[in-house]
Amino acid sequence: MAETLHATDAAARPALLATPKARIGLIIPSSNRLSEPQFRHYLPDTIGVHVTRMRITGPWHRPLDEIGDAVREAAGCLADSQCDVIVFNCTGGAMADGAEAEARLLRLIAEESDAIALSTGDAVVDALGALGITSMVLISPYVQATNDAEKVYLESLGFRVVNDIALGLPGGTSYIKVPPERWLDEARAAVVPEADGLFFSCTNTSQIEILEQAEEITGLPAVNSNQAVMWRAPRELAPKLGGTMAMDGPGRLFQKTS
Repeated sequence: MAETLHATDAAARPALLATPKARIGLIIPSSNRLSEPQFRHYLPDTIGVHVTRMRITGPWHRPLDEIGDAVREAAGCLADSQCDVIVFNCTGGAMADGAEAEARLLRLIAEESDAIALSTGDAVVDALGALGITSMVLISPYVQATNDAEKVYLESLGFRVVNDIALGLPGGTSYIKVPPERWLDEARAAVVPEADGLFFSCTNTSQIEILEQAEEITGLPAVNSNQAVMWRAPRELAPKLGGTMAMDGPGRLFQKTS
């Protein structure tokens, strides 16, 4: 006989917070399946997380300047959910065409929504700066061309990528299948003497799960795409949250209060 599945008793479930103090909206690639659970796992209940998807990667990839109308619509949908911060949360997409194209896209989001507009690129750059990382090892699931574009983006802003690893995977479904241990092994093997930090790039991976281990093994601070956004976005919400909020997030980054 098939086993009957029962919903968990309502009294045993945590209360659903219908009115968080502030809300973060994420615009993510349609194939992304890890941003939502990661944000909801690490962010406190006082911050609501809302998501809109776009077909912006793989066969649907286009330059940032060609997706403005779609981004406006996505931002408008998140504005309807009263999001205070809206994040274009795709690392390769945000960095693909350089910082100026990224800035133009963020202006569209702000105009459409009246929310604070951020991108994964913005958050990563701030996180690298907060940790004093200037010469990094870049590790991603992407094809080499995407890593190369990220290197151009980062180096245009004064950083150095002294080594990079691109796993060359074909898309989001394959990204999520990489176990956390693989990312740790890649970090261990990729470190070079010139590096003063690690950048694990991508919002649709399990990288965030091994950041503290990577920092311990290599002795270097580490930044991951989703981690950087989780650290940066709440800082923008400080006025609504009654001040900068202490968060128990992964890695050395969450020990930084300024």
